[in-house]
Amino acid sequence: MNILDRFRHLSNRKPGVIGQEDYFRSAVLLPLVNYQGELSLLFEKRAAHLNKQPGEICFPGGSVESADKSEADAAVRETGEELGLERKAIELIAPLDILIIPFNLIVYPFICLIKDGNKITPNASEVESVFSIPLSELGSIVPVQRQIALKPVFPADYPYELIPGGENYPWRAAYYPQYFYLWQDQVIWGITARILKHFLDLGNGG
Repeated sequence: MNILDRFRHLSNRKPGVIGQEDYFRSAVLLPLVNYQGELSLLFEKRAAHLNKQPGEICFPGGSVESADKSEADAAVRETGEELGLERKAIELIAPLDILIIPFNLIVYPFICLIKDGNKITPNASEVESVFSIPLSELGSIVPVQRQIALKPVFPADYPYELIPGGENYPWRAAYYPQYFYLWQDQVIWGITARILKHFLDLGNGG
């Protein structure tokens, strides 16, 4: 095989994300459930004793592990563990766009349907409680929106002499949007709110 053939051999390669081996990979489900006659979206409130994001609102899901067949498989597995559901109780509907967070995190979200909400039994070791918001109400919530500026922090030995302009190089400005959805006494923000906005935008034809 010559050098050119080595590259042609890559023609059927599935593209990934450069540097993804340095990112934490997570997969979540946005669970639709029929509640009191309305199609609603289910959320979890994380247990207060957890080390990461205690008491925050999130979608069910977690880390993608080597034993998982796919990101969707990981999302279903984690959701089943957190909500006390068998896999057959969860129907995958569609993938959403992959979210890459500038804090070394990749999130793979999927829409699903929980066939019988009465079978949900939250795992107290991870989940304090669950609640659902009717889609008819979610669509009318206008989120509070802010932008966070992201700025590079350089080590003392950064080789400025190797780049045009040195210390005065015109670095591209970067911003990270944040959304806050307020519903009753709940605040949905952070990654969950970012994915929620994407979900609602798609539902509105965006």
